[in-house]
Amino acid sequence: MEDHGEGRMEMDSSNLNCRDLPPILSSFVDAFVDFSVSGFFFPNPKPNPSGPPATRLPAPGRLVAIGDLHGDLPKTLQALSLAGLADPSTARWTGGATVAVQVGDVLDRGGDELRLLYLLHHLKLQAAAAGGALHTIHGNHEIMNVSGNFRYATPAGVDEFRRWALWYRAGLAMKRLCPGVEPPPDPFKGIPKSFPGVKKEFWEGIRARLAALRPDGPITNRFLVGNQTVLLVGDSVFVHGGLLQNHIQYGLEKINEEVRDWIMGLKGRISPVFVRSRDSVVWLRAFSEGLNCDCQQLEGVLELIPGARRMVMGHTIQEEGINGVCGDRAIRIDVGLSKGCSDGLPEVLEINGGGELRILTSNPLYDRQHKRRRVVEEEKKGLALLVPDSRMEVEVNA
Repeated sequence: MEDHGEGRMEMDSSNLNCRDLPPILSSFVDAFVDFSVSGFFFPNPKPNPSGPPATRLPAPGRLVAIGDLHGDLPKTLQALSLAGLADPSTARWTGGATVAVQVGDVLDRGGDELRLLYLLHHLKLQAAAAGGALHTIHGNHEIMNVSGNFRYATPAGVDEFRRWALWYRAGLAMKRLCPGVEPPPDPFKGIPKSFPGVKKEFWEGIRARLAALRPDGPITNRFLVGNQTVLLVGDSVFVHGGLLQNHIQYGLEKINEEVRDWIMGLKGRISPVFVRSRDSVVWLRAFSEGLNCDCQQLEGVLELIPGARRMVMGHTIQEEGINGVCGDRAIRIDVGLSKGCSDGLPEVLEINGGGELRILTSNPLYDRQHKRRRVVEEEKKGLALLVPDSRMEVEVNA
C-alpha cells in the first residue's frame, strides 16, 4: 500500500509539474531551437511588437545606411564592423545610440539567410537596449520569398532551411511531451512533399523554405513582420527600389500597413500591388540605374514627402561603389557585397546630425584609385560635392 501511495504521490507531483511547466517549457524549447539554428539566445524568444512600427522617425545624431546583404554572413559582419555597429568576433552591438537602416534583400543568393535574419534580430534587441536602433526594410527578394518564388535561392540556402526544419520539428515534438503546452500551428500543413522538375535532394529544403517564409509562417512572423517597406528617418527616405508620385499619393503608411498585413497572413497569398510590379517600391530602378536619371521626376517625388531631402536606395548594384546623382538627392548604396552577387568591397553610408554624408569603405586604396578617377570623369557630380576628401584617408579595418 505504501508503495502504491508513493507511486500516486509521484504521479500527482509529475502531473502538477507538467501543469505548471508549459510557459517555462515552451520558452526553453524556443530558446533551444534558436540556439541550435543560429547560435543566439534571446531573452524573449517571441518578441511581438505592440503595434505597427512608425513610418517616420526623427533625425538621430548619427545615421548609417547599409545596402543589400544577400545571404553572406562574413561580408555582412565586415560591413557592420566598418560602420562601428557590431564586433565581428562576438556579434555584439557596438553602435551605441547610432540609428542604422538596412535597405532589404537579406534573402537569396547565399547560404547564410537564416543566420543573417537571426543576427539582425539579435542586433536590433541590443541596439534598442543601448539607446540606438537597427531598422530593416523589405527588398524585392523578401517579397519574392514570402510569395513562394525561390528562383534566386542557392543550394546552400535551401539546405539551411532544411536544417532549420529539423530543429523546428524537434521543438514541436518536445512541446507535445507535456499536454499543457499548446504547440503552434503546423506550418508544413498543406505544403506538397514533392516538386516535379526539381531534383529530389532539394525537396525537403524547398518544403521547409515554403513553410518558414509563407505568410504567417514562423520565420516570416518572427523576423519580417517588423520590417517597413518605406521608412523616413529625419530628411532621408529609405526604400529598396524607389518611389514614384503615385506611391506617395497612395500613402506610405498605407503601403507599409498593407505589406505587413499580407506578411502576417491577413491578406491571402498574393502580395500587394505596390510591391509586385516593375514600377513598385521594391522593384523600381528609375533612380538607381546609370547616371542619367530623371532628376526633375525625383524632385517632384521628394517634394511630396514633407521634410525629405534625399532618397536612399539599394536594389541596383553600383560597381563603382556608393554614389549619388541629382545633387545627391538620390543615393545608391547597393555595392553587390555578397559573394553571390559581385563580391563587392563593403561600404556603408554615414549621415551625421548636420546632414553631412560620408562613405565608409573597407579599402581606402581602392577608394582613392577608383572613386577619385570616377569623380574626375563625372566632373565632381554627386557625392563628390558633399563628401569631404578627407574621408579617403580614413583607415578602416574590415
